[in-house]
Amino acid sequence: MSVEIKTTAIEPVRQTFSNVARRLGADKPASRYQEATFDMQSDCNFHYRPLWEPEYELYDTRRTAIQMKDWYSFKDPRQFYYGAYVMNRSKLQDTAEKNFDFVEKRGVLAGLPKGLLRRIKAIILPLRHLEWAANTNNCYMTAYGYGTAITQGTMYNTMDRLGIAQYLSRIGLLIDGNTGESLTLAKESWLNEPVWQPLRKLAEDTFVVKDWFELFVAQNLVLDGLIYPLVYGRFGGELSQQGGVVVSMLTEFMDAWFAENVKWVDATIKTAVAESLENKRVLSAWARDWTVRATDALAPLAKLIYFEDAQAAMDEIQTGLKARLSKLGLEA
Repeated sequence: MSVEIKTTAIEPVRQTFSNVARRLGADKPASRYQEATFDMQSDCNFHYRPLWEPEYELYDTRRTAIQMKDWYSFKDPRQFYYGAYVMNRSKLQDTAEKNFDFVEKRGVLAGLPKGLLRRIKAIILPLRHLEWAANTNNCYMTAYGYGTAITQGTMYNTMDRLGIAQYLSRIGLLIDGNTGESLTLAKESWLNEPVWQPLRKLAEDTFVVKDWFELFVAQNLVLDGLIYPLVYGRFGGELSQQGGVVVSMLTEFMDAWFAENVKWVDATIKTAVAESLENKRVLSAWARDWTVRATDALAPLAKLIYFEDAQAAMDEIQTGLKARLSKLGLEA
């Protein structure tokens, strides 16, 4: 007796969900990113208006001066939906954890010159409070932004900034043997040291920006675009040359994260600029204003880091940001 096994191909009735098919066509398969993004936000049948702002709907395009015909025109070049985001961050975290374990088990920080450790504590650790501000700002963008194409990216950014703040805290705990003393001193510096007050004021000013897209420009484009190259790029390189390569290991997550995050931020700005001349005008004005404010706020920190080379360092990062803004179609 012989048994013959046959296979039958079953064609699916439809390739994707109706909301995605309306955009791509009924016969075109959709990616997981597209299925997790397109038209996922509610746009009708809300139960109530926000009691604190009854002039707006719960999700309302009027909360920003930027106007789009389709708020799902924005695309994340990283193709991050929740699953892809978690897997990507898991890989970055594995690398970071291995670096921290290596440094802790071998007591590498204890072998650094005391002067170098003092500079790390004075410059790197207070930035955890700035990351908390970035976490809060991206949370605001997520709450008041319009369209999943935007808000899922800002939510991932929200959690990333919390993670970065925690890594900075762990560097402090490695330095002081888990006593927390260095973190207490970093908080005191953030609250009271004159060198940090302009940057602290700038962070607090961003907390009261009502237009969520302006906040996106201020935080994710301008401030990040200046401080990450200033601290983790230029200063991190100088620390490595002085024997502090261990710091580069402990801040590797920040370097990798910023390089990746730039792609998403730039794609978002470029799409908004291409939508209309009015968007371009508004975005350019925001970028100019916040660049001036952020540059002024960072000047004392640059002096703390680079001494007599502070102006050269500031000129370098400003030139880099201006070139980036120009590529995005923004007017200087």
